[in-house]
Amino acid sequence: MVSEGVDVAAALHWVEVLTSPVVRVEELRGGWTSTMLALATRSHGELVLRLMTREPWRTHGPSLTTREHEVQHALAATAVPAPRPVALDAEGEACGVSAHLMTRVPGAVDVDRVDPASLARLADVLAGIHGVQPTVDVRTFQSWAWQAKFVAPEWAADTGLWESAFDLLRTDPPGYEPRLIHRDFQHRNVLWSGDAVTGVVDWVETSIGPAWLDVAHCCTNIAIGHGSDRADAFATAYVERTGARPQSYFDVMDVVGFLPPPGRASFITAHDERERLEGHLLRAMRRVAS
Repeated sequence: MVSEGVDVAAALHWVEVLTSPVVRVEELRGGWTSTMLALATRSHGELVLRLMTREPWRTHGPSLTTREHEVQHALAATAVPAPRPVALDAEGEACGVSAHLMTRVPGAVDVDRVDPASLARLADVLAGIHGVQPTVDVRTFQSWAWQAKFVAPEWAADTGLWESAFDLLRTDPPGYEPRLIHRDFQHRNVLWSGDAVTGVVDWVETSIGPAWLDVAHCCTNIAIGHGSDRADAFATAYVERTGARPQSYFDVMDVVGFLPPPGRASFITAHDERERLEGHLLRAMRRVAS
């Protein structure tokens, strides 16, 4: 639902001035940071308009939308199936909030694509992203496992496990070869058409960092929904394609990053999902120990 105080009419007028009349508007579901509008235009085809409406991302909207715009420009010369940038209103001068207009890539999200063939295709796509040499300046990655999150969740079955994870993250991370990373690579940001991956979306968090952090983030998302066996299968598929060495430190960092900051509710509320998240952490910590 579009946030209060957002002038959608002004945003659509901005689009029409830059392109052509908008003949259809549909709000896309699933966005946590933004209002995402799918637009059909009279002569410029299908577009997507990101309106950075939700806090805390709205406050950082200018940098997030600018990053996505610049990264998509850089990806246009690669085989990565990303949207192409059309226009940017980073400061919200026309739209009232930071806005990014881009092409709409075909396909649909399918969070249940965890069969071996689909996981192999995901690994292929992620390896392709990590092989890109960026032609624009991209920030160094930020950990989402902040010190303030180092509190075992009240639902934890093994608080000692979490405390051990926090202790690990108080140490320096292992060395890594800097790579272009999507930073939020997961099923919700991958589009499928039939058996093919047709799009990777949501490039606002793109960074330079450890490739394994992208693998870890996808694994955590898979584990929450489908269990650690499927997550491990994805990691194995990535290793088989790249020869990468797993870095379990980043697996732990990613799991802890799913904890809410102080004063905010967790978005993982289902009992079975919490169990799977903790079980995934246990596997990662066992790998660290070995």
